[in-house]
Amino acid sequence: MTNDSTKRFDNLLVQIYNSEVEMAQDVAKIAQKHLQQVLNLQETAAVLLATGNSQLKFIDALISLGSVDWSRIILFHLDEYLGITADHSASFRRYMRERVEKRVIPKQFHYIEGDTLQPLAECDRYTKLLLAQPIDLCCLGIGENGHLAFNDPAVANFRDPYSVKLVKLDTVNRQQQVSTGHFPNLETVPQYAFTVTIPMICSAKKIICLAPEKRKANVVKKMLQGAISTDCPASILRQQPQATLFLDVNSASFLP
Repeated sequence: MTNDSTKRFDNLLVQIYNSEVEMAQDVAKIAQKHLQQVLNLQETAAVLLATGNSQLKFIDALISLGSVDWSRIILFHLDEYLGITADHSASFRRYMRERVEKRVIPKQFHYIEGDTLQPLAECDRYTKLLLAQPIDLCCLGIGENGHLAFNDPAVANFRDPYSVKLVKLDTVNRQQQVSTGHFPNLETVPQYAFTVTIPMICSAKKIICLAPEKRKANVVKKMLQGAISTDCPASILRQQPQATLFLDVNSASFLP
């Protein structure tokens, strides 16, 4: 990194890297150090994880570093489609099971049951699990429409009374799932999904948000230089002093 690679937008620290690989390796060290510090002070740590391509290199780097006692870490994930099974190729449960749980064997991994027959009861069940302990670390990505988890602009609420809710996905979000290879076409992307809400995300003691790649440049500019509003849900991170946004030169290319 160069000296001018750290900026601040309101309360949000932004760090810019020369490459996605460099970014992922540095963020992995930051996450590793934070989890070690938490586990020095308490018996377990609770972590909320995001899915998506932005997380892959980071997750691999964090696991490769070692020195995290995963047997003392309770994992959650941020979102899941309604109506798809845990072994569906686009299921976030499958993503987490294969890329994280099988490799680190955490104390617990609590999954949102996307194919439940009672979606509202599932929201209540997952809410209770999340509220049973503070969230020590939340790892995020940003959608091309500015969403955090599945809090799209039309359904995002900065004062949401819920911790987990069922939402209808907008077309930009659903098209992104096709573009990034998770579904063959728009018709096959579920219309509804479960999501952890914005206030629950912002309650985390530490938030790391990764948004590499040129396709995120527009939304990064809007997030950091536009109004703080649900038109770009990720803009709420500018009010979170415990959050850091990590970019590569491509996603930061429209910033001054």
